[in-house]
Amino acid sequence: MSRAVVHFSCGATSAVAGWLTCRDYDTEVIYADTASEHPDNMRFLLDCEEKLFNGQKVKILKSSKYFDIFDVFERHRFLSGPAGAKCTTEMKKKPIRDYLGSRIMTELQVFGYDTGEAGRIERFRQNNPEVNLKLPLIERGLSKADCLSILIDKGIELPAMYKLGYSNSNCIGCVKGSLKYWAAIKIDFPEIFDWYAKFERQIGAELPDGTRKGGAINKRYVKGERVRVFLDELPDDIKPGRDLDISCGYSCGQQELFTNEAAL
Repeated sequence: MSRAVVHFSCGATSAVAGWLTCRDYDTEVIYADTASEHPDNMRFLLDCEEKLFNGQKVKILKSSKYFDIFDVFERHRFLSGPAGAKCTTEMKKKPIRDYLGSRIMTELQVFGYDTGEAGRIERFRQNNPEVNLKLPLIERGLSKADCLSILIDKGIELPAMYKLGYSNSNCIGCVKGSLKYWAAIKIDFPEIFDWYAKFERQIGAELPDGTRKGGAINKRYVKGERVRVFLDELPDDIKPGRDLDISCGYSCGQQELFTNEAAL
């Protein structure tokens, strides 16, 4: 099995995983574009093509049904739940599944999991046993900090979201983010924050007075009771937190990444 597919996310760890794989395998690098990430991610992608992937072009995959994550939210009138977020399923999992088909099982699938992500790796293996998973960062004992250092050493400017202090370069305004994360988004990207704040109030069951119950992304405990916290009521005591680790990958979403039915 000498051919490998690198699942690139415009993040530091997947970039270094791609670099290591391109050195040793006949490699294809794929990227699921959600059209909702920082525009600087495309600059980062081009830099990686040139300086890490031996000039190989990244195959950009897009949903054939949705334009961006906001399109997903608006059509489904839903943001996220215990099973994860539908935006990941529709904008990442399905385009990847449709593109790869049976190659999911016949070729190595390379992900940028690092040494600090043992729990995520185990969940991935349990949920996707048919995937020929390869983890070059784990094999070499590389952490996320190691990957950031490698990129700097290679002369690659880090993604804009990293430079703002965020620990990832996911979509701006991730529905899996905590109250601290949203306090930071309110400062850095107020227009996106306002969109989510308004949309939270527009969804949910219709009440007798014609208004909606709403769907708050976040919850918190008040005097021992778990209550919803809408973004337009973000408490003043919540301090911005940009270094929070939010996973936007294949452990999130309402459909497993690969199923036997989908892969065949």
